[in-house]
Amino acid sequence: MTQATPFAALTPDAVLDAAAAAGIDVDGRLFALNSYENRVYRVGTHVGPSLILKFYRPARWSDAQILEEHAFARELVARDLDIAAPHEIDGSTLRHVHGQRLAVFDTLAGRAPELDTAESLTVLGRALGRMHATGATRTFRVRPRLSVERLGHQARKAVLTSGFVPPALEARYASVSAELIAGVEREFALTAGVHAIRLHGDCHLGNLLWGESGPVFVDLDDCMMGPRIQDLWMLLAGSSDDQRRTWDALSEGYRQFADFDYLELRLVEPLRALRMLHHAAWLAQRWHDPAFPRAFPWFGEARFWERHVLELLEQRAAIDEPPILSA
Repeated sequence: MTQATPFAALTPDAVLDAAAAAGIDVDGRLFALNSYENRVYRVGTHVGPSLILKFYRPARWSDAQILEEHAFARELVARDLDIAAPHEIDGSTLRHVHGQRLAVFDTLAGRAPELDTAESLTVLGRALGRMHATGATRTFRVRPRLSVERLGHQARKAVLTSGFVPPALEARYASVSAELIAGVEREFALTAGVHAIRLHGDCHLGNLLWGESGPVFVDLDDCMMGPRIQDLWMLLAGSSDDQRRTWDALSEGYRQFADFDYLELRLVEPLRALRMLHHAAWLAQRWHDPAFPRAFPWFGEARFWERHVLELLEQRAAIDEPPILSA
């Protein structure tokens, strides 16, 4: 196993052995769940429902950062939020087994969310408001902070040194990405007074289920300190009118449990820009993991980079436009 292929030794037998070492009475059933950054499996048990095993990618987070994620999840569960929180086994939520770090979770029931009604969006807004009300009570000590340096400058450097950008596009990518980051930095400077809180950090539909009582949050792997809008903007999609309708319903529920500084609405497009830059860097940095070329074969193609540069240019223009959303 190398840093490039950190899960090469994670065979089905190795997963079941790790589960048994974590105290799970496995019955041999094993199902790999969709996950690229880490490896996640559902394992059957002889007694009780199936459980989820999450194997953390080496060298991404420290043990202290993972444990802080776990503590936040358990704190949210204690506040009656439906969220995946790890089991405590022998006094810790993080296990070291056969060179891997893993955590054990319950299997949470739910279906893919259907946010096509104002009522469901308001319910989701309430849950996020409750999450943020808890997140605002204290700060992370070791988890990262959302920053232009980490998600912008470092991401841009990773792409430029990756060898993936076609030579004919390198200068164009360098210029457009630099201009985009400059626009993002301007907006962050204009919103410098916004208060950072503990966040989910990656709150998109792929990290949500919908249970009997509403939203179920299934992944806190990217939790961080940052502005509240980071957990809200990824739920906005479609035309300007569609985004406004979504925001009206979402914020109606949110404001029942948490305050919101409407200055943060200036950050919607800058945060979208940072996600675009960071996503490309993430793919470049993970390419040696065999799961990535299989899942994202288009990443190494010149037409992807032509389209990506154009999208960055369009996003630079979007940042200069007045915010779509308002109080």
